[in-house]
Amino acid sequence: MEQGMKSICLFFQVHQPFRHRRYRFFDIGNDHYYYDDYANETIMRNIADKSYLPTNKLLLNLLNNLNGQFKVAFSITGIALEQFELYAPEVIDSFRELAQTGCVEFLSETYSHSLASLKDKAIFEEQVKLHEQKIIDLFGQKPKVFRNTEMIYSDDIGAHIYQMGYNAILTEGARHILGWKSPNFLYVNANNPRLKVLMRNYKLSDDISFRFSNTNWSEYPLTAEKFVGWLKKLDPKEEVVNLFLSYESFGERQPKESGIFSFLEHLVKQVVQEKSLQFSTPSEMIEQLQPVSVVSVPHPISWADEERDLTAWLGNEMQKEAFDKLYAVSKRMAVCTSPELKKDWNYLQASDHFYYMSTKFFSSGEVQNYVNPFDSPYEAFINYMNVLSDFKMKLNTVTPEIDLEHDAAELHRLIVIKDQKIKKMEAELQRIHKRKPAKKKTEKKKKS
Repeated sequence: MEQGMKSICLFFQVHQPFRHRRYRFFDIGNDHYYYDDYANETIMRNIADKSYLPTNKLLLNLLNNLNGQFKVAFSITGIALEQFELYAPEVIDSFRELAQTGCVEFLSETYSHSLASLKDKAIFEEQVKLHEQKIIDLFGQKPKVFRNTEMIYSDDIGAHIYQMGYNAILTEGARHILGWKSPNFLYVNANNPRLKVLMRNYKLSDDISFRFSNTNWSEYPLTAEKFVGWLKKLDPKEEVVNLFLSYESFGERQPKESGIFSFLEHLVKQVVQEKSLQFSTPSEMIEQLQPVSVVSVPHPISWADEERDLTAWLGNEMQKEAFDKLYAVSKRMAVCTSPELKKDWNYLQASDHFYYMSTKFFSSGEVQNYVNPFDSPYEAFINYMNVLSDFKMKLNTVTPEIDLEHDAAELHRLIVIKDQKIKKMEAELQRIHKRKPAKKKTEKKKKS
């Protein structure tokens, strides 16, 4: 990379959960179908028409006309891809067209946008492998870079990600983590420096995502010229600007009438024209740049709310109880072979279900409120726990708890027997060892 050149990483998250229908207490044990098909199809078709399809069309046009100078990255969850296949297959086709330009990188993440990295390593790995295979099957790319659900990251999670075969991870450039440092550099994981860490410039990202159409914002209206001016005014020593956004920002959160599509088009063209700026994918960045230092994140961070922590999903007792109850069945799911139960298990893990139970107010985490199907967090909690109760009943018919307990007891009994045998053999060996020297002494006496 040329001296003084800044790399712009434009990354989009694409995710939609399978929403549950109103699932009453009296449905438990009587009706095993949990999903609001009408809402899922309606919402998906609406967002596809307003956001995904027009934005993909715009990006494809730019990619085809800018001779490899424009690059972009995506992270699309497995359950979003499943919904595209069900309700909007042309969205899959449009992403395939983007992939064929050779200028688009697909990142890996958890299949169902789950919080498994906080709870169970084995389930987390299973989710990631499932997602990776989906990306390979649909787009012919094996992801090299990881983006965890909601950009959740810590030193331990990062080290685990490297062990799983990824060489970089995207996360939030949280102020309380960076302190005086800038997010506009490449960093490395504190536990394993071989994992590179790309940190989101949340101010510039949120200027587009959240503030673009806010007429009360001091910088309104935001133009491509103004935004590029901000990029050029950054410290010349800074090497990267990571613009990480939800894809729904284009056409959904910021409607077409706001001028968001025109802004994106002109922004891309202006960056390409600037000699001091260039677009790069995450993989290109970690190949071209040298890390400046370690970034220490002892406790998990995310890109949600002002706090940049986990409280949007695990901030109250309802959320924690639902989370613990869900993963209490993980051992039974490990031996479950039912495709239907595995599908329900994946959908139940989506972080959105826990977000709907959040009791936080007046936070920037209101991102998902426009698609929250529940009137209150308490209603969301009760609905989820009803679904989970029925799911556990179904699971009990395939892998009963009593069988699992019996298997565990039998395994414990065998371990105890083996331990006793090992101790007995060790004692026998010690006796033999003590006997041998004594025998040699008596033989020497006879010879004399």
